Amino acid sequence: MAYTSGKLTKNLVRTLGPGRHGDGHGLYLVVDPSGARRWIVRVTVKGQRNRQGKPLRTDFGLGGADVVTLNVARERALEYRRLAKQGLNPKYHKDQDVPCFEEVARQVHIERLPTWKNPKHGQQWINTLADYAFPKIGRMPVSDIDQPEILQVLSPIWTEKHETARRVAQRMKAVLDVARSRGYREGENPVAVVMDARVLPRVKAKVKHHNAMRWQDVPAFYAQLSQQSGMAAKALMFTCLTGCRTSEVLQAVWEEFDFDDLIWTIPEERTKTGAEHRVPLTDQMLAIIEPLKALRSECVFEGQRRHKPLSNMSMLMLLRRMNIDGVTVHGFRSAFRDWAAEEGHHPREVAEMSLGHKVGSEVERAYARSDLLSRRRELMRDWNHFACSQRGG
Repeated sequence: MAYTSGKLTKNLVRTLGPGRHGDGHGLYLVVDPSGARRWIVRVTVKGQRNRQGKPLRTDFGLGGADVVTLNVARERALEYRRLAKQGLNPKYHKDQDVPCFEEVARQVHIERLPTWKNPKHGQQWINTLADYAFPKIGRMPVSDIDQPEILQVLSPIWTEKHETARRVAQRMKAVLDVARSRGYREGENPVAVVMDARVLPRVKAKVKHHNAMRWQDVPAFYAQLSQQSGMAAKALMFTCLTGCRTSEVLQAVWEEFDFDDLIWTIPEERTKTGAEHRVPLTDQMLAIIEPLKALRSECVFEGQRRHKPLSNMSMLMLLRRMNIDGVTVHGFRSAFRDWAAEEGHHPREVAEMSLGHKVGSEVERAYARSDLLSRRRELMRDWNHFACSQRGG
């Protein structure tokens, strides 16, 4: 509920809940449900009327409460009211202190860097804006960007580079959302309006699947792989047997392994779903990794540099050296999943959880909290026995 009993205080500015809280004379503290706090001032411009013939009353953002203090907000609000009483619209006479799109975007990028699991993803985030948005709207004040400017960025790449355009749109929307939360702009986010209105042509997305080996061919391939030397071969063997993602395997460290309970626990910050994933260890998996303890490295699969993992291209390059064409490392997850469905005869939810996928709706997951570890252990034993069947188990 809005605070209405008088002037705001520094403490109230910090603690008030969601809503619009008045300080008097048209100055308000707006607290969003997310907790973001910003100042606005409502003024009536003397002698000016809207389309309905009523006095022109307008709200103006004064900045986020995290950077604009109560006293500064009052000073700015007083200046806006002074202009309005003179019949001057503050929109056209206020100081030019609104940052440009590129400035806000780079600040958002810096603030979000700690949240990305992979620094490369963070660099890709800002690179797409630098390539497609900054040349068109980078120097524009964020307060002036509207639907025409958004279309100017998206239209040239919408059909030819649709996936890139979609990502650019998401990132522009995030920047403008932050700008609004800090009081630099008002109204709806133009990116959301453009996307919801479907003013851009509809593009049918092409689903691209990773090339995968037929599950029937896995035993012969695994037997050939086991004859290869080097760390990349061991990492690829372990990847095939666990059904895990490339990054999950290559970034594995010894502290994640419990050799008493035979479980490898991949922490949530290293999984695609953001949830901890437990992998049951089999005898075949142990035969690969236990000899690697002698290297005394922090990483299970150490690369050329001490205590650093293998390159994420190492296993793919090994496949090429083995003349295995049309197959990706990620595709072995598909081979495992197809085997589980067609030959392994294990329940769907057990196979999906073995791949680290979320199963069911959020409501279903709220009640079914088990990760089916014991049943997944049986599944992994069966898969490993099958995969190793042509090299003597």
